[in-house]
Amino acid sequence: MSGKVKVAIIGSGNIGTDLMIKIMRTSEILEMAALVGIDPESDGLKRASRLGVATTAEGIDGLVKLPAWSEIGVVFDATSAGAHVKHSSVVVAAGKVMIDLTPAAIGPYVIPVVNGDEHLDAVNVNMVTCGGQATIPIVAAVSSVAKVHYAEIVASISSKSAGPGTRANIDEFTETTSRGIEEVGGAEKGKAIIILNPAEPPMMMRDTVFTLSSGATEAEIEAAIETMVAQVNAYVPGYRMKQKVQFERFGSNNAVNIPGIGQFEGIKTSVFLEVEGAAHYLPSYAGNLDIMTSAGLRTAEKIAARRLNKEVA
Repeated sequence: MSGKVKVAIIGSGNIGTDLMIKIMRTSEILEMAALVGIDPESDGLKRASRLGVATTAEGIDGLVKLPAWSEIGVVFDATSAGAHVKHSSVVVAAGKVMIDLTPAAIGPYVIPVVNGDEHLDAVNVNMVTCGGQATIPIVAAVSSVAKVHYAEIVASISSKSAGPGTRANIDEFTETTSRGIEEVGGAEKGKAIIILNPAEPPMMMRDTVFTLSSGATEAEIEAAIETMVAQVNAYVPGYRMKQKVQFERFGSNNAVNIPGIGQFEGIKTSVFLEVEGAAHYLPSYAGNLDIMTSAGLRTAEKIAARRLNKEVA
């Protein structure tokens, strides 16, 4: 096969519009076919029309009526966890692949750099959350060399980069991210916290990752983390550590009690991250949205490459 795989995006808000622009500017294997919304006056739909992309303000029902529907191979959902249930059933029934950017978690969790190649044949893949995309790779890096008994992440984002979809899904965010820390990151127990910071000027996305592990040295853990950060940075250029990895040892004389697990002796690892957005549509401080759209794009490109028998750089 040759050419590109046509895609549609459901959701004409911040994430959907940024993703559309990313696809049109950067992808050599995906082609924008339609942007779907429910507000005909939304900036996203107006921008799509100016760019020559087919649009509908009638939601998923309007999408299936578009002439391009039959040619679309991949559909992104950038709406809400609640709406995703219907969207997924329609898309999957039509034989298309769903990339879920909501915390609905119907399909398997996917972090491109950790398990992106394991679910290329799934009909619905879930991109976890922005916090998950930023922090689960770090937990997975530690898990690759040590046993992670507990991992906790704190994702801090600017209030201005948290749209109505993000705010409506706060509970789903913490639950989905916590499960992702365990199922994809490899931690025995995971916890996630999100903070919406109203600071002016707006702050960039900051993420803190704490792990309690045993079975590896500080040097081994640090090397694994640095390698992982470089791999994520390959598709999220604004992803970086703010300082060197920090360590603290706990022995029998100062063991830590982990609720549900018990006494812990080993190494506490602290990693401090920053995610700067590419500013394709939103300001650079909106790294939380940028890492989600970048991860969704990367995953869709790998799925498309499988269909077209091509390689993704």
